[in-house]
Amino acid sequence: MTRMLRQSLLAYGQPLCETVIDPPTPRGTEVLVRVERCGVCHSDLHLQDGFFELGSEKRLDITKDRPLPFTLGHEIAGVIEAAGEETESADIGRRVAVYPWIGCGTCAACRAGEENLCSAHRHLGIAVDGGFATHVLIPHPHYLLDYAPLPPGFAGPLMCSGLTAYSALKHLGDRGERGPALLIGLGGVGMMGLAIAQALFRTPPIVADIDAGKREAALAAGAAAAYDPSDPQARRAVMAATGGLLAVCDFVGSDKSLQFATGVLARGGKVVVTGLLGGTFSIAAAMIPIKAMTIEGTLTGTLAEAGELLNLARAGKITPIQTHERPLKDAQSALDDLRAGRIVGRTVLATS
Repeated sequence: MTRMLRQSLLAYGQPLCETVIDPPTPRGTEVLVRVERCGVCHSDLHLQDGFFELGSEKRLDITKDRPLPFTLGHEIAGVIEAAGEETESADIGRRVAVYPWIGCGTCAACRAGEENLCSAHRHLGIAVDGGFATHVLIPHPHYLLDYAPLPPGFAGPLMCSGLTAYSALKHLGDRGERGPALLIGLGGVGMMGLAIAQALFRTPPIVADIDAGKREAALAAGAAAAYDPSDPQARRAVMAATGGLLAVCDFVGSDKSLQFATGVLARGGKVVVTGLLGGTFSIAAAMIPIKAMTIEGTLTGTLAEAGELLNLARAGKITPIQTHERPLKDAQSALDDLRAGRIVGRTVLATS
């Protein structure tokens, strides 16, 4: 029998280690997917640490109810290898991207098609074992989406970095059509957002990041302009160039990024926050109605949105971002490089 290799979290705050087990046998509606590629996401760092930074020396503990060893990874593309006796649409050998934001199936959010917002969720690589492994068990084939003719190293990251950016951009509504959108933070999600924004909006977006190399990469990828938000003159430059913005996506989610985002809004503008970097943000309450601003948070995206995004990508409307493939055994070094800010684009772990 083929053994299942995993890069496992054995203790919070410690490096991943390889563990070897027998692959699970799918039962009922379950499907076993042999992982081909799995993207490395910034949220994997929070899970490895076991907490989110909340600012003011406060932390949100996220170690509860996650048995160790645990397998991270939620940006998965692979091949159906086996299926339970109750499956009807799980063709063996079919190449699929895996929607990882799986809910309980019964709560109000799940009934509304928003499993990503389920409070009793079973998100892959978050609450149940994910894709830093040779195999992953999926509860039902409807979470498996065809991705051909895309390469697996592009399809996998679409399920998180792509989906997060896509949903955030959709939440901007018609504001994205009323002038350039600003994208703050040019990590994997931000660069994916840049590619998707060019497919959704007529006006090329502008971008902001403290890293000059990432700004240059964004300009080369089609951004209309790039700003350094740490520059004291950046806010004034954005306002002079645009008159104020109606649409901002914050892919950082820190006090500084939100201060910059709200500081460049025009009246009636909206900031959609997806980043989880942390910190404490404050604003004068009166400024919210005076500027008629909206600050909204989003968390990944729905299964329906994942299908929409894949259709856009399969139609050739989204330019693939820069990816760097590494073998599964190098998962920890990939996390280290991500933590140190050495990654432009997305790192993808390859099992074959």
